[in-house]
Amino acid sequence: MEIRTATPADWPLIWPFLRAIVAAGETYTWPRDVTEQQARRLWMPAPPARTVVAVAPDGTVLGSAKLAPNQGGPGDHVANASFMVAPAAAGRGVGRALAAYVLDAARADGYRAMQFNAVVATNTRAVELWRSLGFDVIGRVPEGFRHPTRGYVDLLVMYRRLD
Repeated sequence: MEIRTATPADWPLIWPFLRAIVAAGETYTWPRDVTEQQARRLWMPAPPARTVVAVAPDGTVLGSAKLAPNQGGPGDHVANASFMVAPAAAGRGVGRALAAYVLDAARADGYRAMQFNAVVATNTRAVELWRSLGFDVIGRVPEGFRHPTRGYVDLLVMYRRLD
């Protein structure tokens, strides 16, 4: 698997699994009916943000991640990142590989820490991954997410220093 900067040509390969993940409504705080134009603007923003893809040897995009400042101005030294793994590639280490790549990229870009603002508490695979990579839960928004089958569930704020 290769992880590299996403190009405009990657978008048609990202969009199908991004659309499916968002439409499921289980892990992202985006509108479930997000349009392709809205999704592209959110997922592939201009610098200083960057989007990367994990690509199989046959060219299949297995997942993608976005790295950006969590806040502007005096808060821009803390990174934020989002990750999506194609459902067909789940459980194959794509998320962990993307996370390692993005953490290294954030350090190289001079970020001092990384914060995830809205990790759905019932997304146990993600929570376990982030904990295994040194993230701590530093906050909880009770019933901050409306899950399609579990009802109102908590959102977690997760954080780790990058030094």
